[in-house]
Amino acid sequence: TFSELAYSYNGAISEWVAGANLYTDNFKEDGNTTFPLRDYNQITYGAFVQNTVKASQWLDIETGLRGDYVVDYGFSLLPRVSGLFKINNQLTSRIGGGLGYKTPTIFTEESERIQYQNVRPIDSDFNTLEKSYGVNFDINYKTYITNDISLSVNQLFFFTNVDNPLVLTPFSDDSYQFVNIDGYLNTKGTETNVKLGYKDFKLFLGYTYTNASIDDSGIKSENPLTSKHRLNNVLMYEVEDQWKVGLEGYYYSPQKLNDGTIAREYWIFGLMIEK
Repeated sequence: TFSELAYSYNGAISEWVAGANLYTDNFKEDGNTTFPLRDYNQITYGAFVQNTVKASQWLDIETGLRGDYVVDYGFSLLPRVSGLFKINNQLTSRIGGGLGYKTPTIFTEESERIQYQNVRPIDSDFNTLEKSYGVNFDINYKTYITNDISLSVNQLFFFTNVDNPLVLTPFSDDSYQFVNIDGYLNTKGTETNVKLGYKDFKLFLGYTYTNASIDDSGIKSENPLTSKHRLNNVLMYEVEDQWKVGLEGYYYSPQKLNDGTIAREYWIFGLMIEK
């Protein structure tokens, strides 16, 4: 469940939002083996305040502060700040950063790949929150080449650091346990997105470079299940309020697996139709 109560105030140059929220997550498992059940009940209480101020015609500043208390895991204070620079009608730029966290769970990409088999329960006496900080910077350009052809280009740079990340660790009895390692997960990279529009057609082209490494007790290695190079391509035809048809093609470069081997590169293609 998710419940939120918020109050907003819109002034001439400043906007305020403040509120509180309650988040609950309950999971129960039917046991048909002797393996320990992974049942859990997570409750999170939160409060937040956010301000957006129009500092000038060319600068908007957004600041925020929230505090979350996760039962059995403790309190997290999460500040963030972002600045939007309106250089002209075609060119804008944004820079921002803040703190974050993630509550431990067995439901991750790593455990999904083994169908959650023999993955031991999360233990609040053993596991802790994954806490992170990150910054990002982007430049966005948009224009009309002709009356029918539009062009938008976005270049993003990002950096994220996760302290004591959860790593799925195998044991000699063929079981697995999520363990908070004594180290950090470091992710940095760039993302380039281009959007071309012609009448009812839109073409999206994207490239993402991700360099993710993990430091475990001073030993650095490449983070598994992370492709360094990714392509995102979508061709969309849309008649507003009537039809939407899309062709998708996603490329993933070779990536390291949990057992240390390197997986081959692959493509995913998709077709979607919406009436």
